[in-house]
Amino acid sequence: MAVSISDFTVLNNGVKMPWLGLGVWQGRPEDGEHVENAVKAAVSIGYRSIDTAAGYENEPGVGRAIKACGVPREEIFITTKVKNPDQGYESTLQAFEISRKNLDLDYIDLFLVHWPVAGKFKETWRALEKVYEEGLVRAIGVSNFQIHHLEDLLSEAKVVPAVNQIELHPRLSQVELRQYCKSKGIQVEAWSPLMLGRLLTDRTVTELAAVYGKTPAQIILRWDLQHGIITIPKSVSADRIAENANLFDFELSGNDMAKLDGLNLNERSGPDPDHFDF
Repeated sequence: MAVSISDFTVLNNGVKMPWLGLGVWQGRPEDGEHVENAVKAAVSIGYRSIDTAAGYENEPGVGRAIKACGVPREEIFITTKVKNPDQGYESTLQAFEISRKNLDLDYIDLFLVHWPVAGKFKETWRALEKVYEEGLVRAIGVSNFQIHHLEDLLSEAKVVPAVNQIELHPRLSQVELRQYCKSKGIQVEAWSPLMLGRLLTDRTVTELAAVYGKTPAQIILRWDLQHGIITIPKSVSADRIAENANLFDFELSGNDMAKLDGLNLNERSGPDPDHFDF
């Protein structure tokens, strides 16, 4: 269990990935300075994992922040993702090079297939295997893949995904998918861990926050960590980024973990991976 912000899990290929990261979704290109400042603030606090995507259109801002933060490149874990219009073998290879150029990095730590685009994601995965074999990325994985997507992918894949990044929070706990990923050695990572802020006013969460003397966000993020789930809350606020990192001086009891588990309603804040059109 993570006991400090510097703690990490070991992926199925031996690569170390921090348990806590900063998500920069919605840090739009026109807010480039905000994205840069958010990444710099996070790194100064101790974050060592930054999660972006080609589709977020802010890779250049993340890259500039990494260059300016004063921390050696090898100490920072950078994730990005191939966007849906770029999926396919050759187009993914091209997209990877564009992301690498945008980030101004020699290598990327984790490259993900952003969504399971029907008829394309297996060719996309072949491209990820190629850049992985070439040493241009340290680990490859998927995002928003359900069990049937993973089974389809694994029927032909040469490399088992290291990570599956999925929408996951107490109202969408995805227990069956988590168990499946664990059985295959795939690390689960939560996006939208706070359900776009909707969970921050949930009665169970606020009551637990009062008991532990923590914020509702800290309660939810701690729930992630205690379940062995990597979590990447997004923010461009330095105060909120710091708050989200203050997770390592308390532990939720088994009973309180069960209370949060009991909030599951299979309720999504984002698209259903089986029904999306972008």
